[in-house]
Amino acid sequence: MVELEQPPKEEAVVSIREEQDLNKWLPITGSRNAKWYYSAFHNITAMVGAGVLGLPYAMSELGWGPGATILLLSWLITLYTLWQMVEMHEMVPGKRFDRYHELGQHAFGERVGLWIVVPQQLVVQVGAGIVYMITGGNCLKKFHDIICNHFPNLHCKPMRSTYFTVIFAAVHFLISHLPNLNSIAFFSVVAAVIYSTISWGASLSKGVAPDVHYGPRASTGAGNVFNFLSGLGDVAFAFAGHSVVLEIQATIPSTPEQPSKKPMWKGCLVAYVVVALCYFPVALIGYWVFGDRVEDNILISLEKPWWLVATANLFVVFHVIGSYQVFTMPVFDFIETLLFVKMKFKPTKMSRFVARSAYVALTLFIAITFPFFGGLLGFFGGLAFAPTTYFLPCIMWLSLYKPKKCSLSWFANWFCIIAGVLLMILAPIGALRQIILQAKNFKFYS
Repeated sequence: MVELEQPPKEEAVVSIREEQDLNKWLPITGSRNAKWYYSAFHNITAMVGAGVLGLPYAMSELGWGPGATILLLSWLITLYTLWQMVEMHEMVPGKRFDRYHELGQHAFGERVGLWIVVPQQLVVQVGAGIVYMITGGNCLKKFHDIICNHFPNLHCKPMRSTYFTVIFAAVHFLISHLPNLNSIAFFSVVAAVIYSTISWGASLSKGVAPDVHYGPRASTGAGNVFNFLSGLGDVAFAFAGHSVVLEIQATIPSTPEQPSKKPMWKGCLVAYVVVALCYFPVALIGYWVFGDRVEDNILISLEKPWWLVATANLFVVFHVIGSYQVFTMPVFDFIETLLFVKMKFKPTKMSRFVARSAYVALTLFIAITFPFFGGLLGFFGGLAFAPTTYFLPCIMWLSLYKPKKCSLSWFANWFCIIAGVLLMILAPIGALRQIILQAKNFKFYS
């Protein structure tokens, strides 16, 4: 009987050490000392971003009853699927699924899982980065215009919207080189709560206009149907944190006695309470005050008091800086894994600098070329955010845990799957129409 040659123990030890060194280098696994409140901070930063500013507009597309119902259902469904993700992170004893695609590979197979999850996740994260670029630039411009209008002695010159997006991107060319998620933990949570409160507080103080109208936005039946579909995508975009939830949980230490799911879920619950306190008042009060005249960004609709609106726009900028980074860190992790693990490049600060700067430049280029805030919310919300948030976790749960047919868990998961698939199919149709209408009078780099 021929014995197979065993690799020397020294080589195995060296291989393990190299893998450990790479894990320390990569942004997702580089730090595992996070506390439960890091989970809360990251989840708030991931969700309460550009999406909350578009919720009053979504309400105007959906109407009072359907809009409030869809918003509440989305909050409940995504809280349930978030719990599933947290539970599945360590479902295999001694193993952690630190990245969304790793869990997908475990559920669907190495190759199929990779192709199911990675394209969807990248569309979510890159799409969110593009929308946050647009949001940051728009809010910087709004802040600039308000200040210049009230202080004529500053002699401000008119500036293109493109320039403000470039200014916003310049910040990311610097802070994108922070090593990992925990480096940006406290960056923007307070800002998110403040500008959300200002959004509904300033709307409430303004009061309802005498000629406010809550009817359909479009003048035709077909237009209202397309608007409704786009509104579904706007709501889906507001619940986008699932694409980074496993990566957030990867930063929390875990032992058999103290698994990471306990502090992670505690932070998630706190985050969802904050999300509810931000989303529902902004959506309902914003629509109540402005009706069908509300802009796709509620802060653009607000004019008085000018100093409060200017402050809110500045806080949005601070917050979406953090939101961009939370969604971008997993992309950096993917790029650096491809370079340093698959392609065997040597991990150096220069290679990291070039790779990350190139990605920021790419999202900047797309943002200034196609700055359609409202349309992109609905398009990305339906096309990619719906799968990663609403139904992929449920499909993996059914595949891995196999709940009894016709049980409560079985019905709950199939309800989420059907709702999510319909959202994925219908929402991009309305949003694409909105983008086409906005593009008619659009001039590139204006």
